[in-house]
Amino acid sequence: MIKTPTRRISLEEFLQLPETKPASEYIDGEIIQKPMPQGKHSRLQGELVTAINRIAEPTKIALAFPELRCTFGGRSTVPDVAVFAWERIPVDEKGNIGNAFNTYPDWTIEILSPEQSTTKVTKNILHSLNHGTSLGWLIDPEEYGVLAYPPQQQPIYLENEEDILPVPELVSDLHLTLGQLFGWLKL
Repeated sequence: MIKTPTRRISLEEFLQLPETKPASEYIDGEIIQKPMPQGKHSRLQGELVTAINRIAEPTKIALAFPELRCTFGGRSTVPDVAVFAWERIPVDEKGNIGNAFNTYPDWTIEILSPEQSTTKVTKNILHSLNHGTSLGWLIDPEEYGVLAYPPQQQPIYLENEEDILPVPELVSDLHLTLGQLFGWLKL
C-alpha cells in the first residue's frame, strides 16, 4: 500500500484525476494506491470472477467484476472482485453497462497481498457492509484462510478444506469449499 503524501482533496477532485496502475483508492480524504497484484492474487481473482459469472450471468442474476471502482459513502474503492445484482448494474442511455458505479457492491471480495494492510482492507469491507453490501470476504492466500463478513454479525473464519464458503442469497447456487478455492493455486 502506497500512501501519497499530498494535501487532502475532495472525493470530486479525486475522481477527476487520471487512473493509476495499480488502482488508487480514496479513503478519508487520502489517496492510497493498492499494491500490484501478484500470482496467487491474480489466479484467485480470475477464477472467482469466472465461477461467479458462470452461475449468475446466464440467468441475469448478478455479474462479478474484477478491479471495479465503486464510489459510495464518501469513498472510492476498488475491490478485487465486486458482485452486483443484475438490476443494480448501472446502464448508459444505450442500455450498455455504465462506466461509473456510484454505489456499493452486493458482495465485495478482497484478496490480501503480502505487503497489504489487513486492517485497511477490513475497513473497506466494513465500509461496504455499512452501506448495503450483503457479504464481504477477505481471502488470505498465505494463510489458506477466508474471513467472511456477514452484515450485522460476527465474522466467520474458515480454515479447513471442507469448509463451505458462505455466499450471498443472490448467488446461492454457487457451492465452493475452501479446498476448491485454494485448489486453484495448484498447477
